[in-house]
Amino acid sequence: MSEFIKDFIGKKTNFVFIGEAGSGKSEIAINFARYLKELGDKPVHFFDMDMTKPLFRSRDVIADIEALGIEFHHEEQFYDAPVQVGGVNIHLKDDNCYVVMDVGGDHIGARAIGGYAPKINKDNTMVYYVLNAFRPWSGDIDHIDGTLGMILGTSHIRLENVHMVNNPNAGISTTAEEFLEGARKMEEMVCPYKPVDFVCVKEDLYEEVKSKTAVPLIPIHLYLTYPWVNLPGDEDTRIGE
Repeated sequence: MSEFIKDFIGKKTNFVFIGEAGSGKSEIAINFARYLKELGDKPVHFFDMDMTKPLFRSRDVIADIEALGIEFHHEEQFYDAPVQVGGVNIHLKDDNCYVVMDVGGDHIGARAIGGYAPKINKDNTMVYYVLNAFRPWSGDIDHIDGTLGMILGTSHIRLENVHMVNNPNAGISTTAEEFLEGARKMEEMVCPYKPVDFVCVKEDLYEEVKSKTAVPLIPIHLYLTYPWVNLPGDEDTRIGE
């Protein structure tokens, strides 16, 4: 998978994940950073830019991320008051490292990166818009267009720089059939307007579905979870943001 990532990213060094709340941005961003780290050619800096909610943020699993050898950046918040993390500009312009930015949901969270638009819109940056067929705001192309339009309006990211990522996952209980149906539905809605770069699938379903979709498939490990799961006898109900 690391070799696929290397060919896929080319000379890009910065990767920004945006999308609606609950689409799975954080899970995908963490996994993408892990694959970049496995390349072994550059240090990886992960920025948690989510200032819109108190749950299911990358910072909730900071120990897991740092254990991968990734340098994690975030700012502690007082009663969840928005606080901007430092160091973004200096790393965005450094081609000797990889930068992964996990941005808060919708247009409200996207305000956090508006000031970095001049650098994000450069050729060395890839912006990924995460789509999830199991979220209400992705139910039809009008909702997708409306949400994306508001995000671009507040972040000042150019539409031509946005690449689509399909994440047809509803949590730990997602079946192969649900994944394939969600992937098909999203591709039919979006691909007439913009191609889907890759599809994300839970790692335990990867072997079962890898031959059943024409779009490149990336397996993801689920890091974000409710604090009360994984106890003896409990069912794991992890979800993504």
